[in-house]
Amino acid sequence: MGEGQENLTLENLRGKRVGLVLSGGGVRGLAHVGLLRALDEYGIEIDMISGTSAGALVGALYAAGKDNDTIRNFFKSTSLFSYHYLTIQKPGLLDTERYYKVFRTFFPQDTFESLHKQLFVTTTNLQLGTAEVFSSGPLIRALLASAALPPVFSPVQIGEYLYADGGIMNNFPLEPLSSCDYLIGSNVAKIRKLEKKDISSSFQLANRTSALMIYAINHQKMKNCDLLFEPPNLDRIGVLDKKGLELAFSIGYEHALSILGKNVSLASGDH
Repeated sequence: MGEGQENLTLENLRGKRVGLVLSGGGVRGLAHVGLLRALDEYGIEIDMISGTSAGALVGALYAAGKDNDTIRNFFKSTSLFSYHYLTIQKPGLLDTERYYKVFRTFFPQDTFESLHKQLFVTTTNLQLGTAEVFSSGPLIRALLASAALPPVFSPVQIGEYLYADGGIMNNFPLEPLSSCDYLIGSNVAKIRKLEKKDISSSFQLANRTSALMIYAINHQKMKNCDLLFEPPNLDRIGVLDKKGLELAFSIGYEHALSILGKNVSLASGDH
């Protein structure tokens, strides 16, 4: 919460447009789902959502009116590494577009306009080298593109261009929510101090440098949030490690309850 800002109350949110920013982070994005459960328990309603990668998926499911258990089930039931999705015809190990049928089960109308809340999905245009935001028209291909983390998942073609993970260019897409009166941010790509032994291989070095670059680009924007959630210890969970789904959810939920307990006063009394 901004310095010198009074505690948030449900009363002073009345009539205000509340925006929610959801960062990318792979499996760690389940921490966003924990936050949504906590916000729901506190009666805080979200009007607009901007997300990238896993944050875009969580935001879309939430904007579609899916309950918390359904959102969690989406991630638990979607196979990340089925041999059916392997490809040798496209760049990437897995053909991202083959996930379309799975997504269609959760988004049968496949349009932004069918959602109950306004959603902005950030992607990376690989050919132009720009971040692009989708907020109208076909939904699923935009979501697939936003979450297509290279080199594991193949880029997704939309129109004449190839798109990939939105986190490459903008992992904390605050910009589309400029019209909101109150901004809530959830960042699941927080950086922590590492020991020297944790950077002892080429793979660990590449992961660390990528994480640092992403965080450096986005951390200044996080200061513009009225309320920011950055759950600790999520980087201990692998970005594509499905075994960490429930742990990420629990970490996000408990962290959210802690932050809300300190910063939010309920009209009917303390939580």
